[in-house]
Amino acid sequence: MEIKDFSLEQMAGQRLMVGFEGTELNKDLEFLIDTIKVGGIVLFARNLKNPEQIGHLCASVNAFARSCGQPPPFIAIDQEGGQVARLRQPFTQFPGNAKMKNIKDAEYFARVTAEELKGVGINMNLAPVLDIAPEDIHSIMAERSFGSDTSRVSELGATVIDNLQKRSVMSVAKHFPGIGRTTLDSHLDMPNLDIDINELASTDLVPFEAAISKGVAGIMLSHIRYKKIDAEWPASLSVSVARDLLRSRMNFSGVVMTDDLDMGAIKKHYNIQSVIRQLLTADIDIALICHKGPDIEKSFEEILNILDNSRLLKAKGEVSVKRIMELKREYLEIEGLKYSG
Repeated sequence: MEIKDFSLEQMAGQRLMVGFEGTELNKDLEFLIDTIKVGGIVLFARNLKNPEQIGHLCASVNAFARSCGQPPPFIAIDQEGGQVARLRQPFTQFPGNAKMKNIKDAEYFARVTAEELKGVGINMNLAPVLDIAPEDIHSIMAERSFGSDTSRVSELGATVIDNLQKRSVMSVAKHFPGIGRTTLDSHLDMPNLDIDINELASTDLVPFEAAISKGVAGIMLSHIRYKKIDAEWPASLSVSVARDLLRSRMNFSGVVMTDDLDMGAIKKHYNIQSVIRQLLTADIDIALICHKGPDIEKSFEEILNILDNSRLLKAKGEVSVKRIMELKREYLEIEGLKYSG
């Protein structure tokens, strides 16, 4: 089976990473895998009880996907340490990025985290946070960032990426091109930043350059509107940010995903159909939708509609699916699947 032989439904589904309710393979999750054909799932506290249950859930998801003729899914989680750590006791608890003192701390965090994630079948960590949090403002990322020093954030972030990925856990750096300067939480509404590309390039983009040099598997886009780069769309939907800056200027060829499209920054301003069309236009590979609801099926249907009616976006879609499948080939066990585009 080659990518060119994927059905439109498979091409559409691979572009979605979704959340779900429950702690086991249930009818809703089976629907997401078999009918929506999602390329990935994301786990939250509501899905997690203990190591044995998590391991069984991940194994069941992989087995069911295989029985449906689907590639193995990304199984992702936010395990940053500190205030954002979905896995609790008995998993190792870390104080968080802000409390890391040196490279040895970063190496230890990544090594232990990778071993524990792999041990239960989780193959992707939506970390590290590479946002720079200035000390002179009440940054929304103050407790989740490695700090205010560009070199420190770059060095510790790159260390985490390297040590996760060499243990076969994909790393997704976030939140491009940097949200440390914001004080409004994008879970609630859309922040605006009035900063130009030159200032970003000398500060906020530097840790992402380091991540790219380490071969980071994925980069997550923020829901911030950088008005001097794109006055209309937030980074997570912006051609100027995702395609022109990240892909073309910074030469990132890995997988690009949005932050959660259920967040207020998006839900309060756009309908899901407009969101999907825009992110496909911007060469963004994966739409992240973290909660059960109609937007998952609507997104799938909208991607299908676009692929069926736009030769240009279908061609772009094939490129995105190839990127996704190349990443799965590198990190996941896939049988009988070739990767010519």
